[in-house]
Amino acid sequence: MPTMIRRSETITLNEKRREILHTVGWQVMQNIWSPPTDVYETEKEYVVRVEIAGMRESDFEVTFENGFLFISGVRPDISERRAYHQMEIRFGKFSTTLAVPGPVDLDHSEAQYKDGFMTVVLMKAKPKDVKIEE
Repeated sequence: MPTMIRRSETITLNEKRREILHTVGWQVMQNIWSPPTDVYETEKEYVVRVEIAGMRESDFEVTFENGFLFISGVRPDISERRAYHQMEIRFGKFSTTLAVPGPVDLDHSEAQYKDGFMTVVLMKAKPKDVKIEE
């Protein structure tokens, strides 16, 4: 079952920006990371692919508000003690925010996690379907 793309109604865009700016503060910056992300469009949709292995679909928070797509979650680490020789795989809180270049039809959009990729397909709104969110 695809992940639900929610419209954010409880937090305004300004509040979200403040939260992001606070999160990227010097001490917290090291704890929140952004996974590799591709964004492209076709004739009918905008597609966002986030590469993040080792998750479950329910571990993601996908929110769309005022033309911005927010994808976040937590990738858990194994709690056992290890002596690393090389460490490139990130764990913990992650977040990515993307500006979507045009209006979308959220009712016909979906997000799905499969084979290590969270893929969000945002259907482009037809001119008569354009609704202004408040």
